[in-house]
Amino acid sequence: MTGTGRITGELGSRTRSVVYGELSQAEVDAELPLMIRVDQAHLVMLVEQQLVSAEAAGQLLRCMDELAAERFRPLLRRPAPRGLYLMYEGYLIERLGPEIGGVLHSGRSRNDLKATITNLRFREWLLDFGAQAVRLEAVLLSRAREHQLVIMPVYTHFQAAMPVTYGYYLLGVAIALGREIDALRAAGAGLEICPLGAGAVAGTDLPINPARTAELLGFSGTAGHALDAVASRDVPLRLLGAAAGLAIVLSRLATDFQLWSTAEFGFIGFPDRLVGGSSAMPQKRNAFLLEHVKAKPAQALGAWAAAAAAMAVTPFTNSIEVGTEAVASVWQGLRAAEQAVLLSQVLVSGARPDAARMSERASSGFTAATSVANQLVRSGVPFRTAHHMVGDAVRKAVQAGSARLADFGPPGWLDEIGLDGQDLPALVRAQSHGGGPGAFAEPYRQAAAAWTAHRRWHLQSRQSAASAQAGLAHAAGPLLRPGAVDGARGGPGERAGEPA
Repeated sequence: MTGTGRITGELGSRTRSVVYGELSQAEVDAELPLMIRVDQAHLVMLVEQQLVSAEAAGQLLRCMDELAAERFRPLLRRPAPRGLYLMYEGYLIERLGPEIGGVLHSGRSRNDLKATITNLRFREWLLDFGAQAVRLEAVLLSRAREHQLVIMPVYTHFQAAMPVTYGYYLLGVAIALGREIDALRAAGAGLEICPLGAGAVAGTDLPINPARTAELLGFSGTAGHALDAVASRDVPLRLLGAAAGLAIVLSRLATDFQLWSTAEFGFIGFPDRLVGGSSAMPQKRNAFLLEHVKAKPAQALGAWAAAAAAMAVTPFTNSIEVGTEAVASVWQGLRAAEQAVLLSQVLVSGARPDAARMSERASSGFTAATSVANQLVRSGVPFRTAHHMVGDAVRKAVQAGSARLADFGPPGWLDEIGLDGQDLPALVRAQSHGGGPGAFAEPYRQAAAAWTAHRRWHLQSRQSAASAQAGLAHAAGPLLRPGAVDGARGGPGERAGEPA
C-alpha cells in the first residue's frame, strides 16, 4: 500500500536523502528497537481495550520479533520515500496484509510516536551518561582523598595566592561536578512523562488507555495535554544545557591541568599513554587530550544555540523544526559532553602530582603571607596595617631574592606571633574556617554522600527500566502464542477496567 489516499506522488531520491538521510544499519539499530518496544506496548493496550484482536496483535508481534532477530536487515533494502516508520509499517502490511498490518497505528500518530521514541532515546542516553559522570565523580573523590596532604599553591589571577592541597583542589571540582549531576537529574525528570496517546495533536476519540502504555514503557506519568506533548522539546534542551554546564566544569579542570603540566610549572605529569609527540620536534610531550576536553563545551553550547534557534519562532504545534532539526542538534551537543566526561576520567586518574615541586612553589610564592597578616591581627594589629606591613616585607624579600619574611620587617616583628618557623602544612591545617583546606573531612563526607545518592539514583533508574522491560515482555508473551485470547488482561469480552 503506497501513498496516503490523498497524496499519490513521492519525493525524488536526492530530496529524500536530504530529508530522511541514507538508511544505514546504525540508524536502524538506533531507532527500530525503540519503535518496536513502543509498538509492543501499544498493541498490548489495544488488545486490552478491545480495539484490536489478540490474534492480529500476536501476528504483528511475531513479525516484529523476526525482524529484530535479523537486525532488521530486510528493511535495509527497501525504499523509504516517507521515512523509516512508514517504510517499516509498509513492510508489516505487505507481510501480514492490511487487515493485520494496517491496525498497528490505531489510536496514535507519527507525532506522538516520535515524541515517545525521542523520550526513550534520551532516557537511555541519560542512564549511560549518568553512569560515566558518577564514575568520574568517584575518581575525583578517590584522588582527592589520596592527595589531601600534598601542599600546593592555589592561584588567583594566575598568581600564587594561598597554600592549599592538591586533594583540596580536586575535592572542589568533585563538589562542582556533583551539582552538575544534580542539574542533569532534574533536567531528565521531564523524560518520565509519556507522550503516547497525544495522537497527531489533539488526542483521539478512540478509547485508548495512555496510562497502560506509559506503565509498560517504564514512564511514571502520561501527558495531560496533547498539544504540549507533541509541540514541546524543552526537556531535551534542558538536558543539553545541564550537560553543557558539566562540560564547562571539566574544561576549567583541563585548563588548570594543562598549565600545571608545563615544564615551567611541573606540578603534574601524565604517563606516556596520555600524551602525544610532535611530528617535527622530538622533545615534545603534548598533553593533547586536555585540549579536547577544553573544546567540548564549545560544541555543546553551539548545539544548544542551534537547537534553541531552530525551536524559536515556530508555531506551538507539532513541527519538523522542533521535533527533528532541533533534536538532531541536541544529540551533537550531548555527544560532545559525553566525550568530555570519558576523557576526564582517564586524565584525572592518570595525573600524578609532583609534591616537592608544588610545595616549593607554595613556599617561594609567599602563599603564607595572608596567614602572617591574620596572626598579626590576632596580636592586636589592625588588618589594613598588618596587610601593609606584610606586603612591604614581601617586596623587600623579593628584591633580596629571599623567601624569609622575618628578615625584612622591624627587628623581631614576627617573634610574638610564632610564625617565623611555622611550616606550610601547619598553615594549611589552620585554614579550617569558611571551607578552607584545614576542614577537609566534612566537605569530603558531604561530597561522598552526594556521590552515594547519585549512584543510588542511577542504579534505581536502571532497575526501573529493566523492570519495565520485563513487565512488557510478560504482558506481550500471551499474545505471541497462536490462539491468544482477546482482552487477555481482563478476560474475553470485557474491556480492561470494566466489569463483564
